[in-house]
Amino acid sequence: MSTISAPNAAPLSATGQGVEGPLPPRPWLLPAVLLGVVAGAALQLQQPALWSAAAYGWLLTAGLLLGGGAVAAARRNPGLRRARSVIAMAPWLMLLAGALAMAGGTGLRAVAYQAQALPAALEGKDLRITGVVAAMPQVNEAGTRWRMAVEAATQHGSPVAMPPQIDVAWYGGAFGGGGEVLDLQRQPAPVRAGERWQITVRLKAPHGLRNPHGFDYELWMWEQGVQASGYVRAGPKDEPPVRVAATWQYPVEQLRQRVRDSILERLVFGRDGAASESADTTRTRTAGVVAALVTGDQRAIDRADWDVFRATGVAHLMSISGLHITLFAWLAALVVRALWRRSPRLSLAVPAQSAALVSGVLLATAYALFSGWGVPAQRTVTMLAIVGLLQLSGRRWPWPQVWLLACGSVVLLDPWALAQAGFWLSFVAVGVLFATNPIAAEASGTSATGHFCALVREQWVVTLALTPLGLLLFGQVSLVGFVANLVAIPWVTLVVTPLALGGVLWAPLWSAAALSLQPFIAWLQWLAQWPWAAVFLPAAPLWAGVAAVVGGALLAMRLPWRLRLLALPLLLPMLWWQPARPAAGQFDLLAADIGQGNAVLVRTATHTLLYDAGPRFSRESDAGHRVLVPLLRALGEQVDVLMLSHRDADHTGGAAAVLAQQPRAELTGSIEAEHVLQRLRPGRPCLAGQRWEWDGVVFEVLHPLPGDDAPGAAKPPRPNALSCVLRISAAGTEGAKALLVGDIEAPQEQALLARGAPVRADVLLVPHHGSKTSSSAAFLEAVQPRTALVQAGYRNRFGHPAPDVLQRYRARQIAVVESSRCGAARWSSSQPGQVACERDTGERYWQHRMVPRDN
Repeated sequence: MSTISAPNAAPLSATGQGVEGPLPPRPWLLPAVLLGVVAGAALQLQQPALWSAAAYGWLLTAGLLLGGGAVAAARRNPGLRRARSVIAMAPWLMLLAGALAMAGGTGLRAVAYQAQALPAALEGKDLRITGVVAAMPQVNEAGTRWRMAVEAATQHGSPVAMPPQIDVAWYGGAFGGGGEVLDLQRQPAPVRAGERWQITVRLKAPHGLRNPHGFDYELWMWEQGVQASGYVRAGPKDEPPVRVAATWQYPVEQLRQRVRDSILERLVFGRDGAASESADTTRTRTAGVVAALVTGDQRAIDRADWDVFRATGVAHLMSISGLHITLFAWLAALVVRALWRRSPRLSLAVPAQSAALVSGVLLATAYALFSGWGVPAQRTVTMLAIVGLLQLSGRRWPWPQVWLLACGSVVLLDPWALAQAGFWLSFVAVGVLFATNPIAAEASGTSATGHFCALVREQWVVTLALTPLGLLLFGQVSLVGFVANLVAIPWVTLVVTPLALGGVLWAPLWSAAALSLQPFIAWLQWLAQWPWAAVFLPAAPLWAGVAAVVGGALLAMRLPWRLRLLALPLLLPMLWWQPARPAAGQFDLLAADIGQGNAVLVRTATHTLLYDAGPRFSRESDAGHRVLVPLLRALGEQVDVLMLSHRDADHTGGAAAVLAQQPRAELTGSIEAEHVLQRLRPGRPCLAGQRWEWDGVVFEVLHPLPGDDAPGAAKPPRPNALSCVLRISAAGTEGAKALLVGDIEAPQEQALLARGAPVRADVLLVPHHGSKTSSSAAFLEAVQPRTALVQAGYRNRFGHPAPDVLQRYRARQIAVVESSRCGAARWSSSQPGQVACERDTGERYWQHRMVPRDN
């Protein structure tokens, strides 16, 4: 470990004269500072709201002054007794100084970034923007999406302040983002990186879905530096988009787009660009993987393939990862060293080893930039640069200090990386490999058999260490991942990736890369179909997850087996964890945050019902795949009944994904016999009079009546009118009750009251998301709910919930809980007057805060 040692001269007395005994060595100042940097960033990331810039400035100043004072004190030669005291305190002072300075610096960066946010007054307004396409656009069936660097913006001809970067989408035809139908739009024109465009857009602040154990979209947008997203207004009455000029800005992105488009054109189409017979599904999917490996475009990979890669534990190999960049650096260094040694003059000027090291890092940096300069690539380049600098300086630091220096440097550059799963996966894996001795060092100079054994040992060590961490972060572990990675790591890194990269110089190599992927992906699909190929466990609390990670690291260490077996008890809490369920006779609701649609999870002591499955967001994404399936897995739920209130896409959009993940779920609802979901699993209609009991909790269907959807009517009923109305009652006559009503409207509300249906409830799922056509005054008087749950998308184009509807609820002192403001809402029959909001749990300053409604 690098230390600052005391001089070997005679020790000094309190007056500066020599006394017996040497001074103790100086403290390890650098590790203390690095630990402080990590701790300071971690603490600042826990803030629910930002302080003022002045407060962070004082923190930064205090940290720098304290650190400078500690270094000065450690370098002085005071008396022996005082020296021992100062040296003993120095590490703690440096740790505190690093923490204060890092917390202050991170806070100042956050304040400056937040000051550039989109003003709330501009959300949903037509804005004319001039800007440059800053990243290669993504094209799909719905339209084109790209990132734009804003140069100027006006509203009605007047300049307005805008964030520096925004994400925009240009939809064609009558299809809109978020599952909404927009006015007829002009078809998107070809958009290329580096072009300057003038477009009319409607923007909104980054506002993600907030669900238990769900993806933090707002943090991801924060790290990307994007503070608004929206869509291009290209209707007949809108000022048309205009391509102003092609510029030389963002040359790397322009090159990436040309390469990606060339890959897709060659592999999906013929050389002349016309569709060919070989452009089948397999070729299209392998083309997406090749494009991802070369340019880092992960969206080019089909969603079904991502599912296979995750199930087999090889997803980390299927786009630009730290492993690919490290391999590229190693290969580049080998080539440069071989060429450098051929020139005696160059070798005399600079040693070949040093030239190879610098070239490897520089070329790896160029590769990372070409791949999109994602956060994983930045981490890898930072680590390679640090290791390279240490080797060039001739220092031989112990591995903990090298590991900590790399970790601290990454956090210094990007403090918010601490909140990303990839950061922990990377550094835990590297740390465990360091701690168990680098296998490569032992295997150097050995036979091919020795290298293979080294690979097996290394993969086994990483699997032991990262499996608990994967469970903590994702709730998933691939039981075939060890076998899959033994083949995938050498095949993808040594065969597929070099061929794919070589195609940049000679295009036929892309075809070779695609051919090498086809049997490999087929083999992965076969592995993914094995029983128990992937295991999903309920999300355990943080303490259980940390204990399991420590246990996995101990199992991976080179320790006697008796000591390693002591780590097994640390794994048990995570492996056997089961979330608490309602008591017998009680039930709870979880109204998921799924945007514009309905999805409510109902749980009793031993049973689960899912009422509706949320919307379809786009042709590639739906609420089932994005929200409900991960949520059900994290909660360890096995759905007994999936009830679809009616056939509208904002209620059935995620049903196919849920049914695929829940093979034992019974399907019921108001969907016609010809509906596509009936082919996946035959369902029975929900009809008034149906009644069942689970664990003392009573479920009653109140609507529709038999014959309401009878064919031959002069005017067939709208799907909304056939919505399943479900009433749930806890045990006992005074038990709390919930009423789930789908999209019924005022006529159905009146019909329920006319026939005396028991609609009284403590919590009401607001009809039709708060539309003006529902929530009549008479219906609210009959239900008399304490709480009303509104599931509606943020800034949805329908204006749900309508202001006059909200006023009806407020006039009756009914608490209205909106999913866009609350996130996922939890309600329990045992505490009917309380609702827990996910947005109030673990609140952080980067999360979007909506403007309060006027009462």
